[in-house]
Amino acid sequence: MHIHLDLTGGLSGDMFIGAMLDCFPDLSESLSEQLVRASFRDLVKLEMEPANDGILTGTRFKVTPGEDAPAAHHRHYREIRQIIGDSRLDEPTRDRALDIFRIIAAAEAKVHGQDIDSVAFHEIGAWDSIADVICAACLIAAVNADDWSVSSLPLGRGLVKTAHGSMPVPAPATALILEGFEFHDDGIEGERITPTGAAILKHLAPAQGARPVAGRLRRSGYGFGSKRFPGISNVTRALVFDTPSASAWSTDQVLQLEFEIDDQTPEELADALDRLRAMNGVLDVTQTVAFGKKGRQVAAIRILASPGDEDSVTRACFDETTTLGIRRQTVTRSVLPRSEQTVTRNDRKFRIKLARRPGSTTAKTEMDDVAGIDGDHATRREIRRELEDTVRKEPGSADE
Repeated sequence: MHIHLDLTGGLSGDMFIGAMLDCFPDLSESLSEQLVRASFRDLVKLEMEPANDGILTGTRFKVTPGEDAPAAHHRHYREIRQIIGDSRLDEPTRDRALDIFRIIAAAEAKVHGQDIDSVAFHEIGAWDSIADVICAACLIAAVNADDWSVSSLPLGRGLVKTAHGSMPVPAPATALILEGFEFHDDGIEGERITPTGAAILKHLAPAQGARPVAGRLRRSGYGFGSKRFPGISNVTRALVFDTPSASAWSTDQVLQLEFEIDDQTPEELADALDRLRAMNGVLDVTQTVAFGKKGRQVAAIRILASPGDEDSVTRACFDETTTLGIRRQTVTRSVLPRSEQTVTRNDRKFRIKLARRPGSTTAKTEMDDVAGIDGDHATRREIRRELEDTVRKEPGSADE
């Protein structure tokens, strides 16, 4: 299952939950069960009702304080962590709720220059806000999607009132959490993504700015926010897709950097690319020939790297090459399970790379290991084939 989030109006905890319940209404009972496990039954009330703004219909979800709820007050992160950690929530829900709060606390700690355990939550520390995070975590755990994607995020404009006074939109903690996500400015005033909504996105680690993967659309749902914006529906839309069985491969995200070079000698560029290729976090470096302005031949460079190493790799590109600008985007890739075996033959060791494909296992001998074998090309090729066939036919291979 793949779930794509379209943030037309923005994203808050309530909007995310509303969109998910609009897609999976049968999961509403599980939310009440989890709040009983968390001993929140008398502290909060869950409200789920149909919503219609004259354009779209969907679900509006809201958590309100219960009759036995004490007056709202700020709570420290360490207190919330203990409340959730000591609860009887099922493990997947508990772990996801703890991670969402950790994301918010880490951002707040950095914004205010505090130790993370000393962070005090104000609005987010109230019982209804804690329950909001638990409900979101419960739904994420229940649907157990294979992966997520999200549209470009609306930037918003103006100021938002917080316990620390008026802050620019997006609020500092929200902006910190969403570093690396793609934004657009549709010119509409107001806060579009709340800290809780931002932390949910960060926790999901969706493909950013992407369209849904190909697959059969199972259902769609709309979660309504409480505000009204001119010209658009204030909704989060969830699209749920059945995707082809992906048991044979995994999916992750990589950073793609691209630029062109037309004023660096081939020798210098080759050395620069070797240095980039050897960096931690760099997965691949390719170079192709293209033609730039005035018909000049240029070297088109593409680098794949781990998203967490964006700053260091970008800096190295500027240091090692003459480029003046770098295009970057985060892309999703499908990766086959890979492994390496070593085979000894005539006192020589040969490394053989294995890739488990959906219908077979392919093997390839490391060329550096066969380069020194006496004989012609045909002899070395035959030895490679024998080694690869031996490994493929070992017990447990897909070709067995």
